[in-house]
Amino acid sequence: MAKLTHSDALSRWLLWGEWRAHRSQAAVAVAAIAIGVALGFAIHLINAAAFNEFSAAARSVSGQSDLQVRGAQATFDESLFPALAEYDGVELANPVLELDVAIPGNRDENKGATLKILGLDIFRASIMTPDLIGIPAEDKLFDILADDAIFLSPAAMEWLGVKLGDPLKLRVGTQAITLRVAGGLTRARAGQRIGVMDIGAAQWRFQRIGQLSRIELKLVPGIGHAAFKAALEQELELRGQFLVTEPADQETRVANMSRAYRVNLNMLAMVALFTGTFLVFSTQALSVVRRRHQFALLRVLGLTRRQLLGQILLEGGSLGIVGSLLGLALGYVAAATALHVFGGDLGSGFFSGVKPSVHFDPVVATFLFFLGLSTTLLGSAAPAWEAATAKPAPALKSGSEDAALSKLATSWPALVCLALAGVLTQLPPIFELPIFGYLAVVLLLIGGIALMPRLSALIFSAVFSAISKRTSRAMPLLALARLANAPNQASIALGGVLASFTLMVSMAIMVASFRVSVDDWLKHILPAQLYVKTATSGDTRGLTPDEMATLAATPGISRADFFRSSQLTLDPRRPSIALIARPIDVADPGNTLPMTGEVVAPALLPKDAIPIWVSEAMVDLYGYTPGTRVTLPLATPPPVFVVAGVWRDYGRQFGAIQMRLTDYQALSGDNKVNDAAVWLQEGVTPEQAIASMKRLPFGDALEFSEPSEIHASSLKFFDRSFAVTYLLEMVAIVIGLLGVAASFSAQALARGKEFGMLRHIGATRRQILAMLAVEGGLVTVLGIVLGFALGGCISLILVFIVNPQSFHWTMQLNLPWRGLLSVAFVLTASAALTALLSGRHAVSGNAIRAVREDW
Repeated sequence: MAKLTHSDALSRWLLWGEWRAHRSQAAVAVAAIAIGVALGFAIHLINAAAFNEFSAAARSVSGQSDLQVRGAQATFDESLFPALAEYDGVELANPVLELDVAIPGNRDENKGATLKILGLDIFRASIMTPDLIGIPAEDKLFDILADDAIFLSPAAMEWLGVKLGDPLKLRVGTQAITLRVAGGLTRARAGQRIGVMDIGAAQWRFQRIGQLSRIELKLVPGIGHAAFKAALEQELELRGQFLVTEPADQETRVANMSRAYRVNLNMLAMVALFTGTFLVFSTQALSVVRRRHQFALLRVLGLTRRQLLGQILLEGGSLGIVGSLLGLALGYVAAATALHVFGGDLGSGFFSGVKPSVHFDPVVATFLFFLGLSTTLLGSAAPAWEAATAKPAPALKSGSEDAALSKLATSWPALVCLALAGVLTQLPPIFELPIFGYLAVVLLLIGGIALMPRLSALIFSAVFSAISKRTSRAMPLLALARLANAPNQASIALGGVLASFTLMVSMAIMVASFRVSVDDWLKHILPAQLYVKTATSGDTRGLTPDEMATLAATPGISRADFFRSSQLTLDPRRPSIALIARPIDVADPGNTLPMTGEVVAPALLPKDAIPIWVSEAMVDLYGYTPGTRVTLPLATPPPVFVVAGVWRDYGRQFGAIQMRLTDYQALSGDNKVNDAAVWLQEGVTPEQAIASMKRLPFGDALEFSEPSEIHASSLKFFDRSFAVTYLLEMVAIVIGLLGVAASFSAQALARGKEFGMLRHIGATRRQILAMLAVEGGLVTVLGIVLGFALGGCISLILVFIVNPQSFHWTMQLNLPWRGLLSVAFVLTASAALTALLSGRHAVSGNAIRAVREDW
């Protein structure tokens, strides 16, 4: 027992002594681990809260239904309802009309917003979805069937600024309607913004006579859902415009909407955690080298290899425990703050209309805690093994430090990592996620950093050889000689710069490439001088043919192209795709659309098929390659189309199809349009044209935007979406500088005898400090040069593999040279200054005291 007590006391003494003596190095390692864990935990909490709330809101709308029959388009003819209501095995069929209706922009916060309104058969819905039944005033019970009554959830009332009995102004196309707030939905979920009306009133008021959005089915108890669904699908297949789904399919659709975005953010957090792993490795490696004599003496006095190995792993694990716990706390606070300030979409726009709140997830917290602890143990493993296996006698001698570090750096594993990374870049995605692409990025980082000792020795040796022939100045040559002959110690500091700068370069190139590509894309798709749209209200909006003619004839307008946008569901487990009908020149679609490659010539188009042009996502998700013949549920029977080309679309991640407006109108019978692109006559300003269009009978229903406004708002949304990436870039730079500071501080203290010897042979303190500054600057410059190369390779993976496989779009490579060079200059100067300041304490002591111990 006494032996165990003494061993524990020694372990605690070594641990606390090391932490007290080198607080800055421990703090850097802890901060790096904490940042990685915090990012991962915050991202998970935000997305989990938003997804769970969004899914719960969707389930509350579906109620107790077992199956749902939906149209491929937003609405379908209600003639299907009587057949399903009498269908064998159906206990109850509930018709639903679901619309997103425009709110006139009387209040700035509501401008361009929509309110989800459900039209319900109150008597059937009271059984299927009782939580959606409005509660009227006691003396107005029949308001539940009134044609002007709407029942709002508490969140909708607060958002719209209305109360019981107030009028609510809405807009359908170019027409304004006014409804009366007849009651509330007291059982609606907190934060859920919805309104409920009688289905007949909703069809009439919103110009959807005879139309439904879905029919919810409750089956007779004992009926097998899978068999019933298969039989119903087979029967409806002949109609070609219906999908039979389960409530769980809606959750899958929601999960698929944000999955790529969530995974990419989590991968960024893991990269930050990996950087922390390397900093733990560098901290522990320097600690082992600095205390090499101490450990050797302890071994001579009886400490076993196993005890020494456990001691060093304990020190690294302590960093992991503190960093992980701190990261979990920071992540929770960050998630709560982000949900309160920005909502649950992290700038992505996926989960609007809900008010999520953060909930601590113990399972994920435990996983991230052990992940952070594992990374620190992994970073400590190699230094601990070297210290435990070192022979005491050689370790007691001075000058063995770089030899110890050489055992931690071998070239063949690095080359294997680089080769394997190259192989992984050629593999396809898994579950539509670039898993192999992410693994390739990690292997490139590991391989590149592991090669640093060999590369730094070769490079600094070559530089020393070249410089020594041209100058005889002692301090620069001493700095180069040390870097060339003790490359393993230099590589510790070099690796910190390399890891952080590589991460920053790769992220910067990826974001810049994406932003420039989006900028060029916006310029291509916004050729007109003015854009006009009716107030947003889903598929209920639109200009009639007469209104289109009136708008085109407005004084000052030379040309007006009209567009019709709607949603089309091809796969019930995927988000809907966008269907855009507009004027397109079949002979030259690139004049209108940003095409990505060759198009099918008009002479090669089949005469019995209608041409369509698809976005890149349609190729990846649905296999719509050029020349493919496909059917789309726009009519009965479904017409045949041919893919005439592929165009680039950064606005719709889940797929979009464009077709000629005349073809769409002939097939669907829908003659309304959503938007218009307007070209002005010479000498007419946008302000004058807007004033003329506002004087039209329906002018109040129009919204106007200039290309510059759309361009600016789109890039603002882009920057918000990549806010986490920008934050990670800044974190990488800070971590790199802290790593340099900790590394050079430790090395400067370990080199006290070397500095004392230089002082004995005539070197001044200023000269030694200058030598340290030169070493810091040279190491940083090499780290930056190699970081440019390694970061450039990683950016190629991000730009040409990860992004296309995640979001299904391609982009052009763009290098932000000015920003990167500016950061490189600041980082070099800061590192040199950091090395100089770190060495001041080491050279401030007495020269005789520094060299009096010689083992």
